[in-house]
Amino acid sequence: MKWWVAWCCWAMMTVACGETIIYPRHQAQHDPQLDYMLAVLKLAVEKSGKPYTLQQSKLVMVQSRVIQEIADNSGSVDIVWTMTDVEREKTLLPVLIPIDRGLIGWRIALLQASRADLFANVATRFDLKPFTAGQMHDWPDTRILRDSGLKVDTTSSYEALFQQLSAGRFDYFPRSVIEISDELASHSEMGLTMDRHIVIEYPTAFYFFVSRKHPQLAADLTRGLEAAVADGSLQRLFHQHFDALLRRMRLSERRHIKLENAWLPLSAPLNRPELWYQPEAEGKTP
Repeated sequence: MKWWVAWCCWAMMTVACGETIIYPRHQAQHDPQLDYMLAVLKLAVEKSGKPYTLQQSKLVMVQSRVIQEIADNSGSVDIVWTMTDVEREKTLLPVLIPIDRGLIGWRIALLQASRADLFANVATRFDLKPFTAGQMHDWPDTRILRDSGLKVDTTSSYEALFQQLSAGRFDYFPRSVIEISDELASHSEMGLTMDRHIVIEYPTAFYFFVSRKHPQLAADLTRGLEAAVADGSLQRLFHQHFDALLRRMRLSERRHIKLENAWLPLSAPLNRPELWYQPEAEGKTP
């Protein structure tokens, strides 16, 4: 009976203390996504009603390594926020709420400051073809750009992309509108600037992904995010973090270059307009 009493005490302590969700440590010197994504994760946990605690992983890992660690259920990391694609949804279990409201697919180019008007005459994707973009080798964006006939150079180091752009190894580094300002500020010594002429768009989404061996975690986070959508708290959090930034982007004044995304899974909730960024509706904060 002693073992049974001991097991019951351990089980009660586990329930009382909650489980730990380990999230990844990014390669970036200053992770431009961390503050918002962590705030969304905390909101999802709060709304789920489950007593999860959050902890950052000890190791710095590239995105492909994080995905593999989660798929293997190694215990070194439990969750990742990343862009969806068909392969990732086969490997991991997605929480099908676009926590970025689709803005990971709205891209503005980082350029060398000395070439600030490089895209002054670019109006279509065909006009982009003479130029070479820089990307990480394991980002879904790389395939999306190449599928559109655009040239892409790749590397396995996030920080190297800024260094190589600064050195003129490629022409531009397309970054999400919700990342680019922080990235530019954290690399201010490199002589870079933000393009002011175009925005590249393709349909995609940032989701939380967990191991397929942890469906309960996915269900809990789904429940929490759905509750945050229903009561408006997720949208309010988005406005709090990005309204001023998006106004500075002047998106309506830019030429929009739209690309197709053959890697977007059919599971994407495109039939739910409340989950996606819609410029004409963004002034109506719930």
